[in-house]
Amino acid sequence: MVDNAPFLSCHHAGLTVEGYSRAAVQSYWRIPEMKIGFDLGGQPWDFMGTPTWFVSHTHLDHVASLPVYVARRRMMRMEPPTLYVPAYAVEDLRRLLLVFQRLDRGRMLCDMRGVNAGDEIELSRDHVVTAFATTHTIPSLGFVVWDRRLKLKEEYHGLPGEQIRDLRLSGVAVTREVRTPLLAYTGDTNPAGLDAYPPVYEAKILITELSFIRPNHRREKIHKFGHMHLDDFIERADRFQNELIICAHLSTRYHPNEVKRVVEAKMPPRLRDRIRLWL
Repeated sequence: MVDNAPFLSCHHAGLTVEGYSRAAVQSYWRIPEMKIGFDLGGQPWDFMGTPTWFVSHTHLDHVASLPVYVARRRMMRMEPPTLYVPAYAVEDLRRLLLVFQRLDRGRMLCDMRGVNAGDEIELSRDHVVTAFATTHTIPSLGFVVWDRRLKLKEEYHGLPGEQIRDLRLSGVAVTREVRTPLLAYTGDTNPAGLDAYPPVYEAKILITELSFIRPNHRREKIHKFGHMHLDDFIERADRFQNELIICAHLSTRYHPNEVKRVVEAKMPPRLRDRIRLWL
């Protein structure tokens, strides 16, 4: 095991969240059970085996390690990864990889796919990812991972199994798809990015940013630069239905002890009990 980049870990609702995020430093997350990751601002050696990544935007603290990750996969004779990136950035990121290919003298092999807000990506029979627009200083995306199940339509409840089977064989659609938001990842955004996509507030696990906490940091300026303040959470306390809210991407000007003290003092108990500060 090579300890070359820090990450924290927690487990909830059958999923493990691993990662690290600090504003202007680096952000990277993965969900091992689903074999997916979010953002590539850094790349712990342990994360190299995760084959599918979703990139929220192209600020360097979220994308700088993309060439490192692709090169490591090739070096270790792994299959080329699949990278879902904002559609506007595909060609530039491909050119970036070609530059590193010339410098590194090794092929940069990956399946890079452009994503727009509203797009849907199939992960498996049971899981699908939807992309939604967030609000940052450059175009950016968030992602929601959904659990999807086929359930018998209400009008067929109570029918014997043989009759349901016969209806299905005759071409009647006896089931409907039911989706449950499992995990939401916002990347960098101001509150508008959450408010415009309600499933963010409904996902069992929410990974989002909390960049600023001090009252003298003006929210209008914070929002202009596409970030969140502690008071934004407090104002929306009743909207968060999430079981676990991971708050990360804190400004480097804060010491962890200050963050814990301020959040403990200001956050309403009904919300504070579900928040995990990623420090």
